[in-house]
Amino acid sequence: MPHHGPDPCGAASPRARGVRRFAGRLGLAAAVLLLGLPVAALWRYVETLPPLDLAAASARSTVVLDRSDALLRPFATADGRWRLPVTAASVDPRYRAMLLAYEDRRFAAHPGVDPVAILRAASQWLAHGRILSGGSTLSMQVARLVEPRHGRSLAAKLRQMVRAVALERRLGKPGLLDLYLALAPYGGPLEGVRAASLAYFGREPVRLTAAQAALLVALPQSPETRRPDRFPERARAARDRVLEMARARGLLTAAEAAAAQAEPVPAVRKPFPMLAAHAAEEAVAAEPGASVIRLGIDGRLQARLETLAAERAAASGPGLSAAILVLDNRDGRVLAQVGSAGYLDPSRRGAIDMTLAIRSPGSALKPFVYALAFEEGLAHPETLLEDRPARFSASYAPENFDLTYQGTVTARRALQLSLNVPAVTLMDAVGPARFIARLRAAGAGIQLPREAAPGLPVALGGLGITLTDLARLYAGLARGGAVPVIRRGAGPAAGTGPENRVTEPVAAWYVADILRGTPPPENALPNRIAYKTGTSFGYRDAWAAGFDRHVTVVAWVGRPDGAAVPGLVGRVVAAPILFDAFARLGIEPEPIPQPRDVLVAAGSGGLPPPLRRLRREAADAQGPALRIAYPPDGARIDLGLGGGPGEDRAAGGPGLALKALGGVPPLTWLVDGQPVVQTPRRRAEWFPGGVGFARISVLDATGASDSVSIRLE
Repeated sequence: MPHHGPDPCGAASPRARGVRRFAGRLGLAAAVLLLGLPVAALWRYVETLPPLDLAAASARSTVVLDRSDALLRPFATADGRWRLPVTAASVDPRYRAMLLAYEDRRFAAHPGVDPVAILRAASQWLAHGRILSGGSTLSMQVARLVEPRHGRSLAAKLRQMVRAVALERRLGKPGLLDLYLALAPYGGPLEGVRAASLAYFGREPVRLTAAQAALLVALPQSPETRRPDRFPERARAARDRVLEMARARGLLTAAEAAAAQAEPVPAVRKPFPMLAAHAAEEAVAAEPGASVIRLGIDGRLQARLETLAAERAAASGPGLSAAILVLDNRDGRVLAQVGSAGYLDPSRRGAIDMTLAIRSPGSALKPFVYALAFEEGLAHPETLLEDRPARFSASYAPENFDLTYQGTVTARRALQLSLNVPAVTLMDAVGPARFIARLRAAGAGIQLPREAAPGLPVALGGLGITLTDLARLYAGLARGGAVPVIRRGAGPAAGTGPENRVTEPVAAWYVADILRGTPPPENALPNRIAYKTGTSFGYRDAWAAGFDRHVTVVAWVGRPDGAAVPGLVGRVVAAPILFDAFARLGIEPEPIPQPRDVLVAAGSGGLPPPLRRLRREAADAQGPALRIAYPPDGARIDLGLGGGPGEDRAAGGPGLALKALGGVPPLTWLVDGQPVVQTPRRRAEWFPGGVGFARISVLDATGASDSVSIRLE
């Protein structure tokens, strides 16, 4: 009989095998049908979603970094959030391990959605009738941060899942983790682990304690109710749960977890870093839209000098501010820029950057008068000058600061003691117009009073200049006369153009050698740096500028509003700041190398006869002093003009005769600072444009000048 039962060896009959194959195919078809319907529906749902837009999520706070990429100052985003640039590589590895263990253990394996977590969440929902856990992966949390949702509906969850997969495919695991670290909420305007670490711990997240890492893991789950600055106990409880998880999963030992739980939770937010606040503001204004700006500033040096400026300004008196600028002489890079004694101190007007303010330099520009005289062969450091009472014009007779005179002195000694009469004598010899032109050609933004032509008082500070330009000029002395262009960025130089020179190498070295011998302030070592002080008229500005081979430092103390401060003297107030600033550089000063062609002499007797002595007669040999003979100062002159100030002169209207005595033609006549006539004669005529006050000045070929004020009627 045919055998229809099972095969003794376990093989099914051909009929049975056929039945099973048919059943399998039918089951497969049913499965494809059952699964295909939701897949097709999901596909149609995906097609209805708009394209994924990461523009808003890509916005970051602008951060200004120093030359070593340390944070100087961050800025909030346009909507007031603190969302600092951060990547996983710049975060403590222990924090990353805790984060993934606590939020998404299978982060490295799933495609954006974790089926195990979804099934667990679904079973909890079916069992309890409500959502107990969302089954969210880290990728889904990023999707929610990129596209914020309202409520916890299934539709919102489905959208997160779709977006999570899209984000994974678009960014990859590293990019997605970076996005979470930048967007995770930490309460209030804080977003991202870097902003939170700085705000709560005052440190970058690259190195964190176990307790700090655990707190940063716990806060984003409920950022507003766990804010440590508002709810420290809730924050502590959430942190300790993360620490317990880390212990249970072998990330921490029991002892490490216990020590971390004993660590206090920060109860207040710390201020964000604000080093080089003025420089950072200026950099952001120069590069709008940049998220990361790197400056050449040395952050550690900047912090030390900001402390120095604040301490010295406070000790000098109320309302006083201080500024310090440090330049690298090699390329003009700014190593430190202290714009005030306290950026947030309104009593000292700390928001004003005094490195860019126009101020009177006092005697701080005297070295450049000497440099020009040395360059032109009028004098040598050992040339004898007269320091005695002298009158250079009908109304100008300078006096020394201490109202005493030294008699006959060398140029070296005169500059080291900052004597006024010898400096004006040299200015008279080189010409103030030529002196101002040289400074401007070197790139300094010199400002003169509107109504005055360049005159001899510019030798003693009768002009305006910024601390930054003064620092550039002094750096020029350290560089053999070549004035550097200020470089603020950390990148390499864009290129070198023709150099602006303030003097020639030999003259620059003469000045540097003289200034290195200037007596230092109390408790400071001599012959270490070349420096000069300055005190402006009325005790409004105290200056000290110094340099060695490598670095130039300029310090200023005064009131930003320009008010006089009795006793504010450069040597007493600013020089100690300068020497302390050099001490905080942490380097040993080096002198400027001596160039070739330097004429070394032990005294004036070793000089060629023309260089042994500079006499006033030599300066005045070209003729009597220039002065305006007509119109006289203070005159009221009726020219029958009529009308008001600024009205156009009628054709053929009357002119005003101008007459000068002395001086060296050609003469240039100026009205209110504007040239109106140039003539080889000492007589000229000017046709006024209307009635009112006018300041008339005359300038001769040597740079000598005179001025009067009149009223036209």
